[in-house]
Amino acid sequence: MKKFLCFALILILAVSFIGCRRDNRGTAAAAQQGEPTGRIMIYTSMYEDIIEAVERILARQFRNATIEFFYGGTGRIQALIAAEEAAGRLNCDMLMVAEPSYSLELRERGMLHSFRSPEARYLGFEFCADGYWYPVRISNMVLAFNPERYRREQIPHSLYDFAFDPRVRGAISMSNPLTSGTAMATVTALRDRYGYEYFDALGRQGVFVESGSVALTKLETGECMVIMVLEESVLKLREEDGSRLEVIYPTDGTVVIPSTIMIVNDNWNANRNTATAEIVANWFLSPDGQNAIVDGWMHSPRANFPRYPFDAIPTDQIRANSMPVVWENVFRQRAEIRERFEELVTARR
Repeated sequence: MKKFLCFALILILAVSFIGCRRDNRGTAAAAQQGEPTGRIMIYTSMYEDIIEAVERILARQFRNATIEFFYGGTGRIQALIAAEEAAGRLNCDMLMVAEPSYSLELRERGMLHSFRSPEARYLGFEFCADGYWYPVRISNMVLAFNPERYRREQIPHSLYDFAFDPRVRGAISMSNPLTSGTAMATVTALRDRYGYEYFDALGRQGVFVESGSVALTKLETGECMVIMVLEESVLKLREEDGSRLEVIYPTDGTVVIPSTIMIVNDNWNANRNTATAEIVANWFLSPDGQNAIVDGWMHSPRANFPRYPFDAIPTDQIRANSMPVVWENVFRQRAEIRERFEELVTARR
C-alpha cells in the first residue's frame, strides 16, 4: 500500500509538472502566432486621459493580455529609468516617450530590443533602420492666443518674435525643458537656429516656465497674450470645451516632434514578454492604433494617413514649414542646454 501511494504521488506530481510545461509552451506559442498574452508595462508621457481611452481599446483588442501604463513627463521617466537601471532591472517592458533623442540614448546603453515592424513601410517619418524605435505619434510645438482677449495682429507669429517682441514682454509662457521632452526638443531647435541669445531673450522677456495646463488657463484669463504650447493641448480644449483659443503655426517653422515607441530587451525588461510587446507595438503603428492616436489630438506618422486631429491643418502642410531638430544634439548636448536654459531663463524669474 505504501509503495502504491508513493507511486501515485509521484505520478500526480509528474502530470502537474507536464501540465505546467504545456501551459508555458502554449502561452509562448500563442504570442508567436499573433495572440498577445501575459503582462506588459508601458512607461509613457502621453496625457493621462488619452492613456485611459487607449487602455479601454487595448483591453477589448487583447483579452488574454494585461497591458498597463505608467504616466510621467519625460524628465520623470528618465529619472525613473536611471534609478531602475542602477537596481539592475527596469519595471517596464515598453516605452512611448516624447521624442527620439532618448531612444538614441537607450539604444547606446544596450537596453532596447530590435524588431522589424511590418508597419514600417507605411511610415512617412524617420525610424531606426535597425528596428530599435519607431515614431508612433506626432506632436507639434506651436503658438496660441485668445482672440477674445487680444487681436491677432497684436500677437507675434514666429517663435523668434515670441522671445524678441517687446509688446508681449511679461505675458508669455512655455513648458520647462528640464522636465518636458517636447520642450527640450524645441529649445534645442531654437538654440541651433538662433543661438543662446534666444535663451537670453526669453529671460529678458520674463517668460513664465510652467505646465501647459497652467499656461492655457493664463491664456483664457488674459494674463498671457501668447504661449508656446503643444498643438494637441489647444485642439483638445477646442473640441471638448468649445474653447475659442486659436493655434498659430509659427512663420519661422513649427517644431515637429515624432514621439517614439520602443521595446526593452530581455536583459532589462520587467516581464520577459517581447513577443507580446512586438504585437502591441505593431498595433500602435497600424491604422487601428493610429486612429486612437488621432482621436487623442495628435498626428499620425503614417504617410498619407486619411485623418488628422480635430481642427488641425494637414500634417504635410505643417511639415512643409517646420524647424529642423537635430536629435543627436538633443541627446549629446542635453546637459549643457538644460544648464544654459536654467542660467539664462529660469534663474531670472
